Amino acid sequence: MTSTDASSMRAAKNAIRIEMKKKLQSMSAEDKLRQSAMVLTKFLSDNYYKSSSRISIYISTNAEVSTEPMIRQILKDGKECFIPNYDMKTQQMDMVKLSSMEELSSLPLTKWNIKQHEHFDPKEEALTTGGLDLLVVPGVAFTPEGGRLGHGKGYYDIYYGRCLKQCPDRRPLTIGLCFTQQIVPSIPMHEHDLIVDHLLHAEE
Repeated sequence: MTSTDASSMRAAKNAIRIEMKKKLQSMSAEDKLRQSAMVLTKFLSDNYYKSSSRISIYISTNAEVSTEPMIRQILKDGKECFIPNYDMKTQQMDMVKLSSMEELSSLPLTKWNIKQHEHFDPKEEALTTGGLDLLVVPGVAFTPEGGRLGHGKGYYDIYYGRCLKQCPDRRPLTIGLCFTQQIVPSIPMHEHDLIVDHLLHAEE
């Protein structure tokens, strides 16, 4: 890819991000709750959830499908739950085990207003302790085929690569969660961009 092509791709992706920001800001709280409830039902009823014992899931913001009910059920079902930890200095994302909803409530907020562990033992990172069965992925926009547009940092693209390298015998299934407003016909994709295996949204 030439520098001109890369620049054009960045511009196209940023245009989608700007459009998505407008759409999400115009959504009512009621619509977000309604769609989140429908996605929750789909998530919990599917076999990929039922057959998974180690699940990584993000802590949602107000602009995303709510994941707190999912986290609560994961813990209630006795599955191992891992949540993201972003290191601002190294720009690395790790997945750290969450033991309870009480622990989640006590976690400090990052500058993005997202809860995460302040300190954790690297030996307890999900990939060090056996890998993941399910990787639940956020996104700014998705295509119906699973193409994903993130915030531009590449955290999940890189982490998925780590999953394949560190735990080659346990490739996690990737699940994207989104509101129907976040589905777009196409997204410019780089060869290293993550394409999710399944996309869950409120539409049938």
